[in-house]
Amino acid sequence: MTETAISALHAAFARQRAAFAAEPRRTLSQRLKDLFALQTALKKHETAIAEVISADFGHRAPAETQLAEVSFLLADLRHTRRHLARWADTRPVPVEMTLKPGKAYIRREPKGVVGIISPWNYPVQLALAPLIAAIAAGNRVMIKPSELTPKTSAFLKQFLGALFDEDLVSVIEGGADIASAFSALPFDHILFTGSTAVGRKVAESAAKNLTPVTLELGGKSPAVIAPDYDVREAAKTLSWGKFFNAGQTCIAPDYVLVPREKLHVFTEAALAEIRDMWVNSANHADYTAIISERHFDRLNAMVEAARSAGDSVHQVEELAQNTNTRHFAPTLILNPARDSAVMREEIFGPIWPIIAYDSLDDAIAYIRQGDHPLALYAYAKNTDTARQIIRRTQSGGASINVPFLHMSVADLPFGGVGASGYGAYHGEHGFLTFTHQRGVFEAPSWHPLKWIRPPYGRLFKALNWLQSR
Repeated sequence: MTETAISALHAAFARQRAAFAAEPRRTLSQRLKDLFALQTALKKHETAIAEVISADFGHRAPAETQLAEVSFLLADLRHTRRHLARWADTRPVPVEMTLKPGKAYIRREPKGVVGIISPWNYPVQLALAPLIAAIAAGNRVMIKPSELTPKTSAFLKQFLGALFDEDLVSVIEGGADIASAFSALPFDHILFTGSTAVGRKVAESAAKNLTPVTLELGGKSPAVIAPDYDVREAAKTLSWGKFFNAGQTCIAPDYVLVPREKLHVFTEAALAEIRDMWVNSANHADYTAIISERHFDRLNAMVEAARSAGDSVHQVEELAQNTNTRHFAPTLILNPARDSAVMREEIFGPIWPIIAYDSLDDAIAYIRQGDHPLALYAYAKNTDTARQIIRRTQSGGASINVPFLHMSVADLPFGGVGASGYGAYHGEHGFLTFTHQRGVFEAPSWHPLKWIRPPYGRLFKALNWLQSR
């Protein structure tokens, strides 16, 4: 079965490679037509998307799917369609006097056949957002969705198959063996979203073909509350950001640094916000389940390890008392050790370490001791203080006084740095990720170059003198 699936994978790649060779420059109108078709289909299938994702999770809050998947993609499509003509236009480049009467320009051309490896946590958004950018740039695209959301993967195959020929967009289903074979194909670009460990394997595999890679990874994204900020107010938005999608978000505030004297005030405020947002809703319908038993058990082991270490653990048990056994209770852990599992690993779930600090310098030093995260959140009344936190740290992106929103700005690049990945997309940055910027110098039939040849005499010296000025 695996050999048959891998043969089918290679055949799909060969079809796209042949199609790109036959039609390497899809017109702007073709690309705009494809993007409009995708936009129309997403609107039509909003309910079906929420239902299929929820079926894979065991329960996924419909509002979270609407906000983070469908609405996000529709906004991305509108923005891309509005600006694509400008992005795709040839860019003139000024030339030195000694190169005239020639002219120079940059052609923005598709790279070719692009591979997208998407994860399970936002299985539609993180498959289709790179697809939008790749189609906009004129590429052929193959998508390998996560095997942990098989119903959504099957839906994507049917959904995209109804819109596009397989030699333009193809969805490849399968497990880790298919993903490994997928990343080994000689794509013209690969975009991978997932864990740092798997990202390393994808990069290693792609390197054998000299395939450029964009890695969207994760890491332990911190939030820092400055001494001048009301921790009760910070708890309102940070709690929403942390427990959105039950914490299964790559840019979730993984842990929060709080002034020591405000640690317990923040903890109580966060617990109150959790109960206000989720416990009081009918049947806990707005609280999402954990994707799998394996992931659920991993999270539970983290909490048990914290209890065994004597850490102060606070759980909102009401959200675990549901007929769905994979609803994990939101959990706050106060001051866990730096070398504990909950502080070594990206949590990717509704467990929230809260770390007390004595000075802002200490908080910044704490962040800098770890790998560069995908996101950072600085809360401060004084904007200069927040900017100082950002200036003295490194992260893929950052927001001040809110979580997540930097990702929603269409023309901000979204990507990591260091262990949280490299490369970026969204808006024009996504278009450029999948674009080859081809530099061209164009000379008329007569050009002074004919004088730049041996024997090098006075004319050459004069031209060389002009060039060096």
